[in-house]
Amino acid sequence: MKHDLKVPVANGAMQSIVLNAPAQFKTATLGMVLPRKALSAAHVVCDPHIDVVPFAHSAIDMDATQRYREYLWSLGLGVAEAMDTAQRGMGLSWGDAQELIAETLHRARGLPGAEVYSGVGTDHLPAEEMPLSRVVEAYQSQLEFVETRGGRVILMASRALSASAKSYEDYSFVYREVLSAARQPVILHWLGPMFDPALTGYWGEHDLERAMSRCLDVIHEHADKVEGIKISLLDKTLEIEMRRRLPAGVSMFTGDDFNYPELIAGDGASHSDALLGIFDPIAPAASAALRALGDQDTQTFRATLDPTVALAREIFRAPTQYYKTGVVFLAWLNGHQEHFTMVGGHQGARSILHLSRVFALANDCGLLSHPEMARERMRILLELHGVWQ
Repeated sequence: MKHDLKVPVANGAMQSIVLNAPAQFKTATLGMVLPRKALSAAHVVCDPHIDVVPFAHSAIDMDATQRYREYLWSLGLGVAEAMDTAQRGMGLSWGDAQELIAETLHRARGLPGAEVYSGVGTDHLPAEEMPLSRVVEAYQSQLEFVETRGGRVILMASRALSASAKSYEDYSFVYREVLSAARQPVILHWLGPMFDPALTGYWGEHDLERAMSRCLDVIHEHADKVEGIKISLLDKTLEIEMRRRLPAGVSMFTGDDFNYPELIAGDGASHSDALLGIFDPIAPAASAALRALGDQDTQTFRATLDPTVALAREIFRAPTQYYKTGVVFLAWLNGHQEHFTMVGGHQGARSILHLSRVFALANDCGLLSHPEMARERMRILLELHGVWQ
């Protein structure tokens, strides 16, 4: 049964979209061994019934948020908790992140095979210049919070460090002190300025190739404390070069939401694991593609994942830091939450034309799991924006 909907395009015109049946993905399952480590940076579900000022305070619907993590685990994906997809540093405070991390670790313990890595940073500090010792102490306090609860760690880039460091030597000092305190190897997280302008010049270099060499110096010096490095630079050439220069036993985790199929597939010499925000909205396709790759079926892997790239490029289009809006929008369309309200009021961070393109591209990929529901919810959103016809 076909359903259509008109959505706005450029210059006030409307385009008719015929809704497709959802794709029938042969997904992985909880505990299934996959050929790549695959972590989905998961979003949080806001609680719209709590009376807070959205730009100043967050209100999380913990039950709905955890149900989404259980959904990701059921597809064989791991969860990267309290990362930027959860609006860490853009509405989600460290206090909220602590509650979220503790609850997710608790839920995972009841599901053998459910994997969780949690973000550790310095976001309870202001993003301003300060003594490096304060940055170290902030990192170490968050590290202790996660590790004392049995959690694995993703060591996030620090706005406070970016504001305080004068040279690469300052970065080297901070990472040496923090990594020495880690009980288990961690995943480093290098977020480029396209994701967070406050991190411009990270590692003491504005040129990305020189910054990559500095980051590699830190990794080689502390290889026993580094499980991997996740880079989000949206530059596949840099990622491929960097992963070839990693020490043995240290993995590359792609954060490239533009080129992930190619980077995960690899080039015969090396490949990337995945720690991706886009794996949240395309979870069934990602799960099915990785299962096919595990069966040595690279053709199905690419045929499943390649069509999602256009959707990812739209969701992550500049200004990239507002990609979370598209992620939550699709969760709402697919019935994973009952509203399109976000922490920090970020449901208003993208235009209705952008959301219409996301709707159309998700439909093209067969990623609208309940087309009738998606159509009705999109219709309501269009009416609220005054563009329904």
